[in-house]
Formats: sequence, structure tokens, C-alpha cells
Amino acid sequence: MRSNILQQRWRFFIFNLGIGIFVPLFLTQGALAESKQSQVITEIPTVIDSQPLSTDAKDLLSQNIENDLVVKITQVKVNTTNKGIDVILETTASDKLQIDINSQGNNFIVDIKNAQLFLPSGNKFSQQQPAQGITTVTATNFDTNTIRLTVTGEVGLPVVELYDSPREGLVFAVASAPASGQLGQQPQTLQPETEQPPNQTQPEQPSASDDQPIELVVTGEQDGYRVSNTSVGTKTDTPLRDIPLSIQVIPRQLIEDQRITNLGEALRNVPGAIQSGNSSSRGNNALPQIRGFSSQGNITTNGLSNTNNIDGGFNFANVERIEVLKGPASVLYGAGSLGGTVNLVAKKPLAEPYYFIEASAGSYNSYSGAIDLSGPLNDNKTVLYRLNVAALTTESFVDFYDEQQYIVAPTLSWQISDRTKLTLAAEYRDRSKDNGNFGLPFEGTLLPSPYGRLPRNLNPSWPEPKRTVISVYQASYELEHHFSKDWELHSSFLFSQEVNDRSTVDVGDYYPDLRSVNKNYGYNVNRSSTFNFDTYTIGKFQTGSIRHQLLTGFTDQWSSSSDVGGTGGPYGQFDLYNPVYGERAEIGQYNTSTYASKSKGNAYGFYIQDQVTLAENLKLVLGGRYDIANSKGGNIGEELTESPQQEAFSPRVGIVYQPIEPISLYASYSRSFSPQGGQDFDGNLFQPERGTQYEVGVKVDLNDKLSATLALYDLTRSNVLTGDPDETLRALEYQVQIGEQRSRGIEFDVTGEILPGWNIIANYALTDSKITKDNNYPVGDELNDVPQHSASLWTKYEIQSGSLQGLSFGVGVFYVGDRQATLPNDSRYILPSYVTTDAAIFYKRDRFRAALNFKNLFDLYYFESAGLLGEPFTVQGTISWEL
Repeated sequence: MRSNILQQRWRFFIFNLGIGIFVPLFLTQGALAESKQSQVITEIPTVIDSQPLSTDAKDLLSQNIENDLVVKITQVKVNTTNKGIDVILETTASDKLQIDINSQGNNFIVDIKNAQLFLPSGNKFSQQQPAQGITTVTATNFDTNTIRLTVTGEVGLPVVELYDSPREGLVFAVASAPASGQLGQQPQTLQPETEQPPNQTQPEQPSASDDQPIELVVTGEQDGYRVSNTSVGTKTDTPLRDIPLSIQVIPRQLIEDQRITNLGEALRNVPGAIQSGNSSSRGNNALPQIRGFSSQGNITTNGLSNTNNIDGGFNFANVERIEVLKGPASVLYGAGSLGGTVNLVAKKPLAEPYYFIEASAGSYNSYSGAIDLSGPLNDNKTVLYRLNVAALTTESFVDFYDEQQYIVAPTLSWQISDRTKLTLAAEYRDRSKDNGNFGLPFEGTLLPSPYGRLPRNLNPSWPEPKRTVISVYQASYELEHHFSKDWELHSSFLFSQEVNDRSTVDVGDYYPDLRSVNKNYGYNVNRSSTFNFDTYTIGKFQTGSIRHQLLTGFTDQWSSSSDVGGTGGPYGQFDLYNPVYGERAEIGQYNTSTYASKSKGNAYGFYIQDQVTLAENLKLVLGGRYDIANSKGGNIGEELTESPQQEAFSPRVGIVYQPIEPISLYASYSRSFSPQGGQDFDGNLFQPERGTQYEVGVKVDLNDKLSATLALYDLTRSNVLTGDPDETLRALEYQVQIGEQRSRGIEFDVTGEILPGWNIIANYALTDSKITKDNNYPVGDELNDVPQHSASLWTKYEIQSGSLQGLSFGVGVFYVGDRQATLPNDSRYILPSYVTTDAAIFYKRDRFRAALNFKNLFDLYYFESAGLLGEPFTVQGTISWEL
């Protein structure tokens, strides 16, 4: 009863906090609007847009074209490059073009004289969020003699640099960071038209010629680790400050700087995300917990569910960035855990030739190499490719562990027309490994033993009957079609297949001598296949002064799995303090049971979302999804038993209010679901497990390159299975669906560039997670492996000038507080807090880069989770070359 009252009070507090923040600030909106700085202008009216051409104007335009006085621009294309994008205006008569440059707000405007757009899709081109730091690129007929090209910067006026290039037409290369020149040419900076001092003249603007058509480089602001836009929260490319959710993005630069090798290491940079399994002593497939709950089933690739990423290992050779969405996300992604969603964004093909090679060597005979190649396959750059290849061989601080990984990931994109683009991708991963340490007893590690501390390199799981071999095959497509500048269609598909042939050996309880244990083993061959299909439309329209961005979609997912294996043991007594490993057991030698099972599943959902702009500083997000899930299973060779169909509706509501431009106040409500099979003793079918979250927060742009987020949340997991209240039925393993767990907390993070060359990413999380209803565990027990306090800080500084220019230093501190090791809680089994320190030295000169990474610098003995020890001090050296 007390817990229910506290929970209601907490939710009441959050609700009133939201009301207390939003209502007064909204009432003062008019006064604040008057004091605002000038806003970014995203739509610039033109003569053609604002009024129809008169008959005289049309005749004049036709006459100018017939007399070759106006140059036709027949196509506008946007191609991705390693620095950003190329905007190409195709023409065969660039010698007649003249360019005038000016600015308005954050808009860099180029007026191209003696030209008109004659595009297959009409006489206007527009693309939103083409690159980080660039909000829009538009091209339109300004009048009967002029094209206006507008590039809008996200945080300030873009910089434009001019190149001579023997290409046909006008090429505007748009990048998110200042370019240092291209093809050995020295850039010439272009300035917008401004008022000139007396006796000074405006510099002559460039014009194109037959031999040297012009190429411009438009650059946005360099944000370091800060990423300002993402699609994981809305499936639309939306600024983070406009999304009423807590989202963190780990960019490629941070992955390289920290030399991240597994998902647990990556998510140390995310508040409230904690490694729930040892990633180094038995491979890098451990999943983190987010806001106190497992992320199982919530791993996606380019927005599509992809659980085969887990056993296949998280090799980041083909990953551009990692996006983490906190809380329930069923409204967009269907069934899943309530803690959060991790989206891996793959690298995309580039329009300019790009070649990258890397080699690395480090502790425990770790050697790896990677190649990243990209560029166009035809002259007009409508067909692009990218190929990532990587290999790894490593041992571990755990005895007898050995692993090899290989990955091949080709990607091909085809710009079919200015409206349609198709991207095809494939990936093959092969992973052969030993299983390493599956856990050591508490006595001798967490607790004292009369025989002393067990060494962390001890591996009682060796020798297992056979090595584990995992093969993952993936194929996907992404289709994007623009019906107009306001309506577009996206369709994507992912096929993934995994074959996992493995064996395991784990240890049982101590014998009375408190030094010997039993060994138990298991083996299985699992084959799983998943087909994931997602299609949605995005449309922009207005109802009066209110702007809408409407998303409607449909998903369909099929899955099948077969599992053949057995378990056995104990086979032999093993002395942990005087290990004698013996020979490998033969498969089936100690079998006590075998199994051969098969399952199939199908889930489909319909979803809708509306991002409503009520005013420039007041935004609303409304969404809902209806899911239907079916499954069946049984033994191989027998007819499969179909489970009852499960259905769920998952809503989401959020609001963002921006009293001044750098500050976003938000509140949201969202739900998730996870199907559950089975029934209780009375025959009542189990309902889907549900997650419900209330969240409020504030996002602040501290300056153009540094941002922070503060979030408060209340997250409840309901419909949790627990033992029947009748002890007799509970002994027979009957369950009821009355269990409940909740997590509430505060999270803070800051990311970006403090000063030129000085980047930071830091976070803190307070997580209070408890059992609130249960028949198996005491109400009030803390969830195991979830610390109440956690924090991290990583900072890097690069020397900007002088003889040491290009030299960088990085240091990181990662703190995890005390955690309960077991459920039910036991005061003897509390995992102690720890602080690990990482450091790095980098040197970059032109295309060459070298790095030394040091992890666990002070060789701390610590627990990542119950029974699993963290990695000791390691060193990794890396060199790379980029062309």
C-alpha cells in the first residue's frame, strides 16, 4: 500500500512539475517572443513562388530560351561525400552563368543569373537535413532570369569556399566541417554581400567558363562529439531539441577515440546504461541494461529489429554511429523491452572517392585490421558503392580463450532519379571462439576464502566439448521516393540468418571443502531467420497556421528458429585452487537430456505519428501503434502448437516548449509491450507485458557546439510473471501475472566542444529500481545488477597550432556504484562500487593517424556483474591512413 502511495505521489510530482513549468512559460510566450534574436529563415519567398507568371513574363521567358539567353538546368542532385554532400546543378552551358552571393539570417544565398530550372519533377528542388550542420538545401526559379540556391545552416551562417574543377555544370560541395582543400587546389573563401567601407569595392564574384566550371564548398559548424539531429526518436530527421524524449548519440569519432570494441563500452557514455554481463572474458556479446531493465530485443540496425547482432558480436567496422532512445519505443518499433532502444546506423556510400585502411595490435595477442572503400561507379555519380572489410584475432586475460572475427559488408546506392533512391546492402560475419569464463563463485572473489582470492584469469569452463562457431548473413534494401517536396515514401527490408553451433561449460556449487566445484556442460545448434519489413510515408502540410509532419506506416516481421542440443553433467570434480583441466568431453558423453525444438512467429503493426508545430517555440508529438502477434512452437518432426494471438496498443504523447531559442522544456508519456505465452492454473491466458513511462526534462544548447540534457522519469514494468500465491501450485511452477517493477530516476549529460579542439562527453544517472509487486521476491528489493549511482567523463584535447599541431590527448573516468548481485537481495552479496580510468594519445598529420589507447589504467580488480570480473590493464595501438 505504501509503495502505491509513493508511486502515485511521484507521478503527481512529475505531472505538477510539468504543469508548473509549461503553463507559466506559455503564458509569457508573447513577451519572450519580442526579445528573441532573429530566427532561422527556412523558406525564402521568390517571385515564382509568390505569384504566378504573367502572360508577358511567360512569353519573355520562352523568347529568352529560344534565343539561348537563359541556360536550362535540367537536374539537381544531392550526393553524399565523406565531408558532407555535393549539390549538383546539371547544365551544358555553364559559361553563360553569373553568380551573386548574399545572406539572410542563417541562409547562404546564391543567385545564379541567366538560368532557369527545368526539372522532371517541376521547377523547385528541396531537401531537408542533407548533412549535419545543414538544415535545408533549396533551388528555385527566383524570377524569369535567375535561379536562387539557398543553403541554411543549423546553428549559423554556412561558410562557402570556391574551387575550379573540370566538371560539367555547377557543383556545390556541402560539408559539416571546414574542408582543407580538394584535389590539391587552394580554396577561395566567398563572403556574402555586405556594406563596404568608403573607397572600397565589392570583390568581383566568380563566373563559370567552358574550361573551368565552378565548384563551391559550403561548410557548416564543427560540433565535435555533439550530434544535433537523429531519426531514432521519430523516424524523421528531427533536431534533438525538438524531440520530447531523452536521446543520446555516440558518433563515429568517439568510437574511434575510445577504441570501442563492444556495446557495453560504447554505452558507458550514456547515462543510465550499465553493462549487464562480462564483455571481455567470454566475447563481446553482452547486452546492457537501460534505466534498470534489459535491452534484450531492442537492438536495431537502421531502424529495423536485428537480434542476430547479439551472438554475432558487435563489430563496429560498418557502424557510423550508435543512437540510444531511452524508455518505451513500441509506438515506432513494436514489441520490445521498456528500458530503451539501441539503433546501429550503418555507413553509407559516398560520392567522392574515399579509401581508408587501419591496423591495430594490443594486449593479449590482439590484432585487427580494417578496410573502408567508397566512391562512384559511374561518371554522373548516380551509382555509389561502399565496402567495409575487417578481421580480428584475440586472446583474453582469461586463460585458454581465443577468438577470430571476420566481417564483409558491401553497400550499393542508386539514385534512380531526382525523386527516387535505392540502397542495397549485405553483411557477412563469422565468429569462431572459446566460451571463456561463465562466472566464478562469490567465495574467493566477492567474499573471503580460507584459500585466498581466486585469480581473475582462472577459466574453469575450459576445455569445453567444442569451439563455438557463429555465422551471420544479412541482406537489406532501403527505398526512398519523393512524390513532392512535402510528401515522401520510405520502404526498408532486412533479412537476417544466424547459425550458432556452440557448447558451454559452467561450474556448480562448492563442495563442502569450499574449493572444489562440479562442471556441467551443454551444447546446441541453433538456426534462426528473421524477415523484417517496414514501409511508411512522411507528409508535411498546414491547417491554418499550424504545421504538421505526419508519419504513417506498417511493419511486418516473420521469424523462425530451430534448436537441437543436450545438457549433461556433472562430469568430474574441479579444484579451483589447483586446477587440472583434463581432456575435452565428447559431445553426448555425459548427456542427461536432449531436445529438438522449433518455433515460428509473425508480428505486424500499424502506426501513426504527427509532429505538430503549434508555434515556432511550441511543438507537440502525438503517436499510436496497434500490434498483432502470433507464434507457434513444438518439437521438430511434430505438428507445432499455435499460441493464442496477442494484441496491444501503444501510445505516445509529448510536448516541447522553447521559451528562448537555446532552451527546450519537454514532457512525455509512452508505453511498450512484450508478448508472453502461457496461461495460469485457471486457464487465463497471459497478456503482453507492459511498460509505462512518464518523463520531463530540459535540453540546453550551452553554445553553438555544446549541449546538455536533464531528464526525470518514472518507468513501470507491469504484467510481470510471478509464482502462484498458492504454495502448492507454485511448487508445480504455475504462475500468475501480477508482478510489477518500477524504476525512477534522474539523468544528466553534456556533450560537445568547450573550446576549439577540446571535446567532452559526460553523464550522471541516479537510478532507483525496485520490485513493487511479486510472490517470489520481497517487495522493496532492488533489481539486481543495477547501481543507484553511475557516472562517466571522457574528454579530449587536440593542439590546434604550432609544431605539435595534430597531437591529441584523451582521458576518461567511469564510475559504477554498489549493486545487488542477486534476487532476492542478500546483504552478503553486494557488488562494490568501482572507478576505472582510460587514457589515449593521438597524432594526426594530413591523412595519417596514430593512436595509443590505455584501458583500466590503474589495473583495478572489479566486478562488471555478479561473478564476472572486469578486464585488467590493456594497451592497444592503432595506425590508419585515409585518402
